[in-house]
Amino acid sequence: MDDGLIKKIRRNMSLEEMVALCSGQTDWETVAYPKYGIGPVTMADGPHGMRVIVNDGSVGIPQGKPATCFPPAVLSACSWDEGLLELMGKSIAREARTLGVDLILGPGINIKRSPLCGRNFEYFSEDPLLSGRLGKNFVLGAKKYGVGSTVKHYLANNQETRRMTVDEKIDIRALREIYLKPFEIVIKESKPMAVMCSYNSINGKFVSQSKYFLTRLLRDEWGFEGIVMSDWGAVYDRVRGVVAGMDLEMPGNGGINNKKIFDRIKEGKLKVTILNEMVERLIRFSFQAKENREHYHSTEIEIEPKEQHKIANLVALESMVLLKNDDQILPIDRTKIKKIAIIGSMAFDPRFQGTGSSKINPFQIDSPYEQIKKLVADEIQLFPHQGYIHDEIVEQVHLAEQAVEVAKNSELALLFVGLPDHEESEGYDRTHLNLPPKQMALIRKICKIQPNTVVIIQNGGVVDINWEHQPKAIVEMFLGGQAGGDAIAKLLFGEENFCGKLAETIPMRLEDTPAYINFPGIHDEVVYGESIFVGYRYYDYTKKRVRYPFGFGLSYTKFSYESLEMPDLVIDAEKIATVKCRITNIGDMNGKEIIQLYTGKIDTKILRPLRELRDFKKVFIPKGRSTEICFEVGLNDFSYYNPTTKNWEHESGVHEVYIGSSSRDLPIVYQVEITKDLIHPINPLSYLGDFEKTERGQTILKLLLSGFEEIMGNDQTKEDAFFMTMLSNTPVCKLVESSNGVFTEECIDKIINLVNSDESLEGITFESLITCGEKKKGFLKNLFNWNNEEYLSIYSKVRDLVEDEDVMKILRNYFGDETFESEYLQMAIKMGVCFDKAQKVLPDEFFSDEKLKAIDKDLTALAKLKKK
Repeated sequence: MDDGLIKKIRRNMSLEEMVALCSGQTDWETVAYPKYGIGPVTMADGPHGMRVIVNDGSVGIPQGKPATCFPPAVLSACSWDEGLLELMGKSIAREARTLGVDLILGPGINIKRSPLCGRNFEYFSEDPLLSGRLGKNFVLGAKKYGVGSTVKHYLANNQETRRMTVDEKIDIRALREIYLKPFEIVIKESKPMAVMCSYNSINGKFVSQSKYFLTRLLRDEWGFEGIVMSDWGAVYDRVRGVVAGMDLEMPGNGGINNKKIFDRIKEGKLKVTILNEMVERLIRFSFQAKENREHYHSTEIEIEPKEQHKIANLVALESMVLLKNDDQILPIDRTKIKKIAIIGSMAFDPRFQGTGSSKINPFQIDSPYEQIKKLVADEIQLFPHQGYIHDEIVEQVHLAEQAVEVAKNSELALLFVGLPDHEESEGYDRTHLNLPPKQMALIRKICKIQPNTVVIIQNGGVVDINWEHQPKAIVEMFLGGQAGGDAIAKLLFGEENFCGKLAETIPMRLEDTPAYINFPGIHDEVVYGESIFVGYRYYDYTKKRVRYPFGFGLSYTKFSYESLEMPDLVIDAEKIATVKCRITNIGDMNGKEIIQLYTGKIDTKILRPLRELRDFKKVFIPKGRSTEICFEVGLNDFSYYNPTTKNWEHESGVHEVYIGSSSRDLPIVYQVEITKDLIHPINPLSYLGDFEKTERGQTILKLLLSGFEEIMGNDQTKEDAFFMTMLSNTPVCKLVESSNGVFTEECIDKIINLVNSDESLEGITFESLITCGEKKKGFLKNLFNWNNEEYLSIYSKVRDLVEDEDVMKILRNYFGDETFESEYLQMAIKMGVCFDKAQKVLPDEFFSDEKLKAIDKDLTALAKLKKK
């Protein structure tokens, strides 16, 4: 792309034209200037399919043109399949291209902080690595047809309650390690066309007005070259947004905020150079969309709805999760089972997507009942019954009684339950994790009368499965997209094998969740009190029982994990280590396994999770066959974010690598030694105990301790535990005050520079460490009695003064016998302090400054007398 041409166009534009380019022309298009070659960029929701709006004047969210509804992120994430997400992104982009869409408003990669978030169905996971890698591949897939992606919602859009004004108090470690991490992965590894800014504020500042998030992180640190656009209506102070790096306000605002930008520039309150940079990015954005359109002609791309449906079906097949399968009741054996009850409204009218801005108008919808009926044909008798309706007010006793009777007269019951649309949606959060009461009652009644019951759940957010002991099998279908009905039919009857695994933990109860006491906050403030301990990180650290752990999922076959003998695993600054294991399919059916790698450190000195997901692979293994899996791990896989140094860091020593099938089933453990010591430079706020972490620091600390011993006396040494503890936990800068001026700021700087440099320490003494200028030289000599003079002064130690007969004659003129016999004087002698410093140790009544001056005068006279 010709940057010179972009600058030339920008220079030819008037200020009015430049300002107008910074907001949308319509709800879905940017401003165009044909005379400059700047065309409109057309965008549309969404993350799991195209919602291209047909403006029919209806109230609410209008229906889009027909499009393929792929499984939402809540389900597709359970595939743990990066290639599949790339295929899904490519397939959505194919439809986008034919519909004239340049930019997909997705994927959504926000972290599932709480299972109550009403928009969780649009997000991938509670884990940042899984979210980031799936999002990255979606973006790469969309690029195959030259369609851009908008990674959203940046940042921490983790609740719907007061989402437009809520201020989130999040510590920097949680931001870096959890909430920013998926965005960092996607931006660095897939280079999306746009980033969508969220509504909320973080730590007192709206994200849309935060230069730290929109410029310093996105552009300066991560190298993002696309545009930053607002969520619809997420702009508050447009001028501050310009300064922060908010390029495009969506939707169009009728020129209201454009005028504010114009006026501030004319008033000299906003630098036009900032606007110039924004406009050049927006011109480049338009040119990129134009180039993509020219390269991928929509007229040359045809959409075959049936083929798209097959891909949606594949995503669902690869993602649905088998949670329980007692007595191997699944897959259903068509040679033995001849009567099946299919119960539940969702078997006939499935919930296949969430409600809100991403709602698709699908080409077709597969219902589970119709697909099961088609699959079994005349082999099995099906007894359908609605079982319930999605209305908790209307009495439904007769429906439940009829459903129980149908189940009783069958050999097996398939009970379809789940959350209806009104239970979860964009715009509001849930208040509990329960299924509707009448559904839970129906589960209890049917399982009691029919022991061979399989419960299939359709939901956008996890639900409390406290009834799990009642049915023999449970399938988490989540939201299956338009082909979910066919997928569940094939899986239940063994036409396909389950291979999905949970992308989020299913807790025992809501009260166990990490954010329980801090969700959704009070009024417009929510505190992220759990910090980095989100999802499995929290449950593992607190040793809480969970109903189904992160990464869990059953199959119709079984896999065994075997560690392999390897040389010692060592990582230095550059080197990576390769860890291997062998996975064997020991069951009777071909299957896919998702192998997960976590890292941790048992003896960590840092508050951090016990284990963190660092890699994963999904592999197909035929029955009776084995495959060898290799992972590479480096320093980044053991790192944490240090809020003090503002850097990613690691601990040296022995770490653990865990490999297994879920966060709580990790049979393979390898030890990895990191040999590179991470040394933090000493600074004025470093503790004296930090000196012990390096050889140079230990040398200098030893000199300092010897000097302290000289000051404090031989009995106040390293054997004094309290003294040493206080010393170790004192910032080096505090030596200035605690030494009563013995150490100066100049001395502290000298000590710090010596520890951090390569300068030779040969010949360094305590006196040289604290002697930092002529002005202190004489004072220091007197203070520590470092002189060759024979006479004594008030700067001599108390113990030396009381041992001299001539000096005692002078002192007895000022003090009585009780003073010399007191415990205070004995303490001053024992501590080895100087006479003038005894004032700091002894009670005020012993002697005043005036008395000290008089004694000094007498001792000076004695010294002169002795010199003669």
